[in-house]
Amino acid sequence: MKLPERTSTPVKISRKIERLSADSAFVVLARAQALEARGFSVVHLEIGEPCFETPGNIREAGRRAIEEGRTRYCNSQGLVSLREEIAGEILRTRGLQIPTERIIVGSGAKPLIFFAILALLDDGDEAVYPAPLFPVFQSAVAFAGGHAAPVPLREELDFRFDMDEFRARITPQTKLIILNSPHNPTGGVLTAEDVREIAALACERDLMVLSDEVYDHMYYEEPPASILALKGLNERSILVSGFSKTYAMTGWRLGYSVLPDWLVEPVVRLINSSVSCTPEFVQMAGLEAMTGPQTESAEMMRVLKERRDLMIQGLNQIPGISCRTPRGAFYAFPNVRQVGMTSVDLSNCLLEEGGVATLPGTAFGPEGEGYLRLCFSTSEENIREALRRIRRVVSQLGTR
Repeated sequence: MKLPERTSTPVKISRKIERLSADSAFVVLARAQALEARGFSVVHLEIGEPCFETPGNIREAGRRAIEEGRTRYCNSQGLVSLREEIAGEILRTRGLQIPTERIIVGSGAKPLIFFAILALLDDGDEAVYPAPLFPVFQSAVAFAGGHAAPVPLREELDFRFDMDEFRARITPQTKLIILNSPHNPTGGVLTAEDVREIAALACERDLMVLSDEVYDHMYYEEPPASILALKGLNERSILVSGFSKTYAMTGWRLGYSVLPDWLVEPVVRLINSSVSCTPEFVQMAGLEAMTGPQTESAEMMRVLKERRDLMIQGLNQIPGISCRTPRGAFYAFPNVRQVGMTSVDLSNCLLEEGGVATLPGTAFGPEGEGYLRLCFSTSEENIREALRRIRRVVSQLGTR
């Protein structure tokens, strides 16, 4: 029997999907690669990942695990041996004894952020988060039916909160505070006093706190403060971190979370219902990352500090551009308002006329207008060439 041809409009996708935003870095990457395919030279500063290779001992551990047959399903919560090592890491860095039952291993930090927010928020619940922001925060809150309540990070405070402004943003509908320190995209780091004030506010207002600390080992001065370590936050805080940045393992997709007892089962249920589990051979590579030599990670941070200083000095020498020195992560977030173009227009101009791929600040929310994000985790040669091209494009704009 011949089926009738479709004449009506195709079935529409769910409205929930419309609440999700695409990662702008990959959109810009695709455009930059299309230009390269036509023979155009592009310096890539758009993708936020280390330019270093995954250390050899970690790659070898993953290969060995595959050869040993560690390629089947495993515990949705993560290998006990890896969770034990993560518990040791939390004790060493935060001074807090955490049972392995409160630790979850996932396929990257991003899904663990998403799952925690889905497990916490109902329709109408409010989540306060830093703005500009890592886009998954807004997507997850919107997808859960929650209400977004951005609090601006102030450039004059080195991209920290004005705490009076933060406090005023809390309403009776607020259920969750989201933190990200060191911060993407600004490179800002909350001070110990900032974290103590937010912790006191969370306890006073009976709020949960989700702290994205994926850049916890990527700092240039003192170690960043972690809210998980503070008194009274043990049962109301969620820590999310991972292996992507510290160990140059972005493509391995490996992260972990520390949660209150009562939140573990719902998040594990989300993992079980979506990805089943994190591949065991990837977890074995992560175990080697934590227990093996740390020399390559330490060297990576030494090199990144040099490249940070080169990038920031060069940006501040370009008329119309000013840039604070980031204290963590590997991003420069220059103020480009004096150039006289929107962030999107300037980012497009730098790519199409200068061959420099950057992200407009508005890729991280409307509060990012007037800024660009540049990843300085690239070669010194690329940084110098990018600065030369940016200077040329900006100077030409001034003559139009």
